[in-house]
Amino acid sequence: MRELVMDTAIARRAIVSAGIALPLLLLPGCTQSGLSLTEAVRRLLSLSSQRAMAQLMAPGGFYDSQIARIAPPDRFDAPGGRVLTAILTSAIVRDRLTRQVNRAAERGAERAAPILADAIRNMPVSDAVGILRGGGSAATNLLRASMGNALVGAVLPGVDEGLRLFDNEIVTIALQAWTGIDFSGLRDDVTRKTADAIYGAIAREEAAIRANPRETNDALLIGALTLAGG
Repeated sequence: MRELVMDTAIARRAIVSAGIALPLLLLPGCTQSGLSLTEAVRRLLSLSSQRAMAQLMAPGGFYDSQIARIAPPDRFDAPGGRVLTAILTSAIVRDRLTRQVNRAAERGAERAAPILADAIRNMPVSDAVGILRGGGSAATNLLRASMGNALVGAVLPGVDEGLRLFDNEIVTIALQAWTGIDFSGLRDDVTRKTADAIYGAIAREEAAIRANPRETNDALLIGALTLAGG
């Protein structure tokens, strides 16, 4: 019995040091100093997205990433005669094309960043406790479900601009060599892959924060995630 009392006291001190009270995690919507579990979910997503977007929007953010790098459409790898094979298997041409689509992805991410931030601020969070306890990328999954195709739509103008602006002649060469893919097809492919990469980057940052919430120096996040075991 004495050990149980001591364990309880230690747990309470840990909760207090984290800056959050136990009822905050047990009662959805309950607030502590004006902060709620919904706010904790939004902070988790905001920080995850800020870190992810900062990496992706940096020069070479997509191309230099082993995970986020955008590859040209698979159909560019299809055989189609000597000229096509010579063009598409050229290391120089393929590298230039890959660099271009990844620079376009950076443009897409730049365009999407404010829309993503706004979506996080305003998205409904009906089960904050479940999200905090969900672990992994539960918050990112909620964001993706909430936004639907909105992120793809936000990314597309930047990708379109990037493909037209950066080293555009290489796109023309590739498209002329493989007429089965027109400019809009390439743009849509890169846009979809960019949106997927953004969500993937946010999910990785979310998992990192959950693994070490104290690194954020955010008392609400530390308390909520520690108590949730997320």
